[in-house]
Amino acid sequence: MRDPLAEPSDLIRSVSRALRVLESVGRAPRGLTVKQIARRCELTVATTYHLVRTLAYEGYVIRREDGTYIVGLEVADRYRELVAAFRGPPAVGETLRRAASETGYSHYLGRFVGGQVAVTAVAEGPRSPYLEDLVPGFDEGAHATALGKSLLATLTAEQRFRYLREYGMRPFTSATLTSSETFEADLAAGDRRGMQLELGQFRQGVACAAVLVSPDKDMERRVVLACALPANEMMTSARMVRAKMLATARSVADGIAAEQH
Repeated sequence: MRDPLAEPSDLIRSVSRALRVLESVGRAPRGLTVKQIARRCELTVATTYHLVRTLAYEGYVIRREDGTYIVGLEVADRYRELVAAFRGPPAVGETLRRAASETGYSHYLGRFVGGQVAVTAVAEGPRSPYLEDLVPGFDEGAHATALGKSLLATLTAEQRFRYLREYGMRPFTSATLTSSETFEADLAAGDRRGMQLELGQFRQGVACAAVLVSPDKDMERRVVLACALPANEMMTSARMVRAKMLATARSVADGIAAEQH
């Protein structure tokens, strides 16, 4: 939700409206007519028609034969650019892929992007359950994932409280932590363990572990490494998972440092 109180004084409304149109079309995989878009965006049909024609010309929406509009291929191009920017140097991507290949577990990188916890890179492993939500750019459920917990653990208690109050603690499963008190206790246990964990809190039957890669005074430069595996395997392999993740985290940190020098 956009905060109306945070609206800039120099907001270009035509650009804002075009983005609202694009978002509405993106949420409707079967396509929308101009009238449907106008109704969803609370715009006049005439205004919507001009915005849609502009977006179609630029390739961000496509008009189908039945008159409905769907998302255009330019959006996919922008997403690929986002993924490349998030991934970082080639050595980091190679480290992730090697870890996924050697362990069989999917590995993820995450960091704060615009103040929100986000997944920034993924390498799929064949032994991990497929988690369709955890793709680069995913920025929900920080309280329910080990990746999110590891990043939130770098904040002060007050900063965490404000974060969780703003983004909420949605119950993804019956095991999801939904109170700040239980969440703080869970983070403290993770700190003592040297690895943040979640067992079935984001997806039933799936566990996730995470460790910090790069601490930094600038929160946007903090990076964490996570991996997902079946919950029953985590119960018996936590120490091995931690050892392998710490080794991978050191390699990721070296790759990031090499690019900065």
